[in-house]
Amino acid sequence: MKTLSIVIAGVGGQGTLLASRILGALGTDEGFQVKVSEVHGMSQRGGSVITYVRIGDEVFSPLVEYGGADYVLAFERLEALRGLPYLKKDGTMVLNTQIIPPMSVITGASAYPEGILERLRASVRTVELPAFEIAEKVGEARAVNLALLGKLSTLLPFSNDAWIRAIRGCVAERFMNANLSAFEYGKAEVC
Repeated sequence: MKTLSIVIAGVGGQGTLLASRILGALGTDEGFQVKVSEVHGMSQRGGSVITYVRIGDEVFSPLVEYGGADYVLAFERLEALRGLPYLKKDGTMVLNTQIIPPMSVITGASAYPEGILERLRASVRTVELPAFEIAEKVGEARAVNLALLGKLSTLLPFSNDAWIRAIRGCVAERFMNANLSAFEYGKAEVC
């Protein structure tokens, strides 16, 4: 398999690290080399976070350069904009449509940018998902990450069984039912 490069762009506290661990487990369990980057940004709740995941027959570096990502998994609209430079011209943006205002917007120091979805749609292939609504539907607001991974699973060359094994290997048992439900809802959501 050619190397798949995925950039995860989100906000600290949304489960971006768990998403990268699940992707890493998925690739490893399927017999591929996997490299996951260190977190770039503020991983505390509310800070911007970028993580790189690379899966393939031979993976030499965990880093994804601008224009090198096959997929950007964006946990929030503004984070999608921040992740946009990483996407290849023929890449796909998988995007949670939720808005999480950064601290500068909350304090009134700046305004949240308007027209983000329109800008993204005009420049790249987007797959939009109301991941927060899905997470609330399953009773676990922190399951946004699994809803997004469910949608991403429809685009990647791995079986559903492989995804479920990876999720089971990374998610605590007490959260398993809600996370598996969010994954299934995300996968089934028509975008």
